[in-house]
Amino acid sequence: MYKLIVSDLDESLLNDQGEISPQDVETIQQLTAAGIKFVPNSGRGFTSMTGLLKQIGTYGQPNQYVISYNGGVIVDNEHNNVLASHYLDHQIADRLYQLARKQPNLGIHVYTLNDVYVSNIDEEEREYIRSRKVIPRELDDPNLDQFVNTPIVKVIMKNLDQQRLADFRQLATEQISAPMTIAYSSSRYVEFNPPAIDKGIASLELGKKLGIAPSEIISLGDNSNDLSMINAAGMGVCVQNSVNEIKQAANLVLDATNNQSPITELYQRLFS
Repeated sequence: MYKLIVSDLDESLLNDQGEISPQDVETIQQLTAAGIKFVPNSGRGFTSMTGLLKQIGTYGQPNQYVISYNGGVIVDNEHNNVLASHYLDHQIADRLYQLARKQPNLGIHVYTLNDVYVSNIDEEEREYIRSRKVIPRELDDPNLDQFVNTPIVKVIMKNLDQQRLADFRQLATEQISAPMTIAYSSSRYVEFNPPAIDKGIASLELGKKLGIAPSEIISLGDNSNDLSMINAAGMGVCVQNSVNEIKQAANLVLDATNNQSPITELYQRLFS
């Protein structure tokens, strides 16, 4: 019997406008009422998920959780207490930031525990961020010295050209010898996280805390930063619009895209 569903948000649970369907809201509430935990597991910061948690009914509720920053932070919904946190070494974050600033076509996002700072982003990216209900802060400093006493959870670079992201990934790994967890997301980002931190590890970490075995966990995702949780869960599920890497790894490929109430199809196929 499945006891925990961990779900990516953008391009998985949420539609192209960054919204959850009313049908999926109802389905999640049915699952929660049946004692099955529904936990967003996203690259986003946990504060940006407040609106979604209110919609599905887990905001401020005891024994409900969020996994954010690609597994970097686990938070309880009742008091927003941080149960687990893993931060990127400041020197690594600063080196990534300075390398990216030398690339004219890369947008930069720097995530702290509560905020996201952006540099060199275009209007298309601003609109995308707004559609995800994120309010960023502007950053134009030559380095990240202002964050020396502020933990940085991750740094991500944006470009719609996947080759540009791959080129920067190669540059970063050549220039920075320290270990990092690197993944692509939303067909627009390359993300740099602390080593040995990903969505799958965090899902198992939360499951262990709750006494839930890996075989009792369902994961839902669409992109390469979801691969770890697709592999870690007893039932890895992906939406129809997923990248091929995820479709090949998943136990179940839904007929639904992120625009067609995927959680409702998941419920019908695995619980009905």
